[in-house]
Amino acid sequence: MNRVANKVVLITGAASGVGEADARLLAAEGARVVLTDINEDRGRAVAREIGDAAHFVHHEIGLTADWERAFAETINTFGRLDVLVNNAAICPPGPIDEIDPQTWRETMRINADGYFLGCQFGVRAMKHNPMGGSIVVMSSVAALGGLPSMAAYAASKGAVTALVRSVAAHCKQSGYRIRCNSVHPDGIWTPMTQALVAELDPSALGIGTDPMARICDPLDVAQLVLFLASDESRYINGAELRVDNAQLICAL
Repeated sequence: MNRVANKVVLITGAASGVGEADARLLAAEGARVVLTDINEDRGRAVAREIGDAAHFVHHEIGLTADWERAFAETINTFGRLDVLVNNAAICPPGPIDEIDPQTWRETMRINADGYFLGCQFGVRAMKHNPMGGSIVVMSSVAALGGLPSMAAYAASKGAVTALVRSVAAHCKQSGYRIRCNSVHPDGIWTPMTQALVAELDPSALGIGTDPMARICDPLDVAQLVLFLASDESRYINGAELRVDNAQLICAL
């Protein structure tokens, strides 16, 4: 359908999970995609499978120098940037009375600092685009309702959710034509989730069939990312969009 035809999209954490689903779907819909990840072998393999419309960059999102390189390679390869998908993250377990300061700081360095750097570089790269651009930030329902067993993760996602509002307001008031929105899934059946709930049988999760299911498929999230990357969402800015099958409001 070419819903994002000729758009240039940079996706972090694109070697697996939601990032990989984003890259494959956006490329299928006409975009040229830059996949970034610390998993170089898998990232390059996914880019090769997508074809000429894809390019891979090794990228640790907590490092300023890596963001500089990722954006430079994006511009050198495809000429510009239209969409940034801040997707890469870590999800260490630990309630507030157990998590150690080092884990807290590392979670914030990657999840919060990494997304700050992405938004900063993204705005700088896209603010002079005649058609503007879109920044999609992968947050979590944990940012809206809390997550008892993952204090650092929930806090980092809360930080980037607040950041999105500030970025959206700044870009609007500055006339940059850059939209910034956050996506808030509950559970997604990805390698990161599977490592946390390895005892679950995926056939028992009811993905796509059970109206009570809390775990979705990465493609369910990628479909929303596609919409936010496309011009179809041109008036959606500063929004918090849940992909949680009403889990948050049912829990209230």
